Amino acid sequence: MTEPKTEHKAEQTSNSKPNREFDIIARYFRPLTNGAAGALALQDDAALLSVPDGFELAVTTDCLVGGVHFLETLSPQDIAHKVVGVNLSDLAAMGAMPKVVFLAAQLPKGIQESWIADFAEGLRAALKPSGAALMGGDTVSTPGPVAFTLTAMGHVPKGHALMRSGAQPGDVLCVTGTIGDGALGLAVLTDALSIADSAERDHLIQRYARPQPRWKLAEMMVRTRQIRAAVDISDGLLADVGHICMASGVAAVIDAPAVPLSKAVRGVLAQDPTVLNTILGGGDDYELAFCAPQNAIADLQRLANELGECITVIGRIVASDLENTAPVTVHDKAGRPIIVESQGYQHL
Repeated sequence: MTEPKTEHKAEQTSNSKPNREFDIIARYFRPLTNGAAGALALQDDAALLSVPDGFELAVTTDCLVGGVHFLETLSPQDIAHKVVGVNLSDLAAMGAMPKVVFLAAQLPKGIQESWIADFAEGLRAALKPSGAALMGGDTVSTPGPVAFTLTAMGHVPKGHALMRSGAQPGDVLCVTGTIGDGALGLAVLTDALSIADSAERDHLIQRYARPQPRWKLAEMMVRTRQIRAAVDISDGLLADVGHICMASGVAAVIDAPAVPLSKAVRGVLAQDPTVLNTILGGGDDYELAFCAPQNAIADLQRLANELGECITVIGRIVASDLENTAPVTVHDKAGRPIIVESQGYQHL
């Protein structure tokens, strides 16, 4: 998201008209640099970054396409929160503190400047809690749909990043927050689910539209050195726990009654038990699933409480021959295996 390239500048000179791209960048996106020196006021071809001694740089990139990864009927502010939240959740899964982001925006021809202004305001609000600065990117026109690619970078203490590959048999499996809100929020927005209570309906929609990445809790948990493996829950609880299992060469048992649910989700589940498939497999939660020794849980829960967060033990890690055993099994309250049809979002 730098000044237009040379050919664009030449066109500006010959026509004696202001370049709309440059004007939009200067007006709406340059303020999001927070004055970071390395951003160079978004006027150069690249940004300049440094990493403090004792830290590593965690980097993640996600592409979100309208109509595929988010509903185009969402407000520009909601879309901005979604774009930021998805990426910062990946940093949280690594235990990294967000520092900078780079945004490539593909905007349909003729998009209203008011839409761009609202999107930029949403970016500002979404980045503010972490203090992460916009350091650059690109803007291009497209015949549609609207799409965004965000690269997020964060600092994590050297050698202590959380990864998926450290789970061990005997560990307990935990999640942050509540599960299923995002998937049911999407169902509400697409009229696949009707909820009479307006407060509960709004809760689910908000959880889908504006994910709250748990980077602050993850950063604190890294300091304890007690988390063995972690992943963010984007594709669905079962799919993402399965990613830990595959990377670690283990299996997981999830106790369905232990999975934390919001009041809204509990109400839907009470009316239709088959919704459990969507809750466990639907995705869009952007909570964290992680593994730790049993004797670490009390300390981790105290830490979460201090931050106003919650941690729930939902199962355990067991030894497994992954060639012959499903990586994740779900048990009912009697300890009997149950079949969950939805296994998570498929990217391709």
